[in-house]
Amino acid sequence: MKESSVCSVPVGNRTIEYQLIRSSRRTMSVEIGDDGQVLVRAPLRLPEKTIREFLQQKAEWIFRTLAKVNSRKEKLKNAPQADYSPEEAAALEKYYRKMAREVITKRVEYYSRYISRPYTSISIRDQKTRWGSCSSKGGLNFSWRLVLAPPQVLDYVVVHELCHLLHMNHSSAFWAEVGRIYPDYKACRKWLRENGASLRIGSRTEDVTNG
Repeated sequence: MKESSVCSVPVGNRTIEYQLIRSSRRTMSVEIGDDGQVLVRAPLRLPEKTIREFLQQKAEWIFRTLAKVNSRKEKLKNAPQADYSPEEAAALEKYYRKMAREVITKRVEYYSRYISRPYTSISIRDQKTRWGSCSSKGGLNFSWRLVLAPPQVLDYVVVHELCHLLHMNHSSAFWAEVGRIYPDYKACRKWLRENGASLRIGSRTEDVTNG
């Protein structure tokens, strides 16, 4: 038997977000994937306080490892496109698609707690004209290129599509729901309009600001 949930723990003025998987195992462990996801495996009945204390003790190692992962991702993302052969570009796209599935699934699970209607599936595609979509049956579709965008922008698109589970339109009620869950969505919309075309292998992205 396994139980999975998305959790977070404060460490000073920072926060560690992690995927918690409980099972019949007897020991606890923490690992960090190539996408920067922190995964904690723990016994079914282990108190949450014990898990939080464990992560706080490991915080220095976690933040140091995350910094290395993010640095590696930036080097891959910022390498000139001309440096890649067609085979290398295809391999890198495959890598980003895998990363997108892991990251987007995690963020959908995190934000879906704020939506009263469940989604039915998550698909990662190479959509040319939109960053995401939501079907009438509750299927969520996302462009893998979102993983090349700043994290805030990816989160905005996730929230946007989840809100379509409640409103299959762009009415004032829809935008009110988006704003309730993600107040800074306008800055992310603006960033996508201005920078979305640059989200390709070998591109460089910068953080979203309101300035």
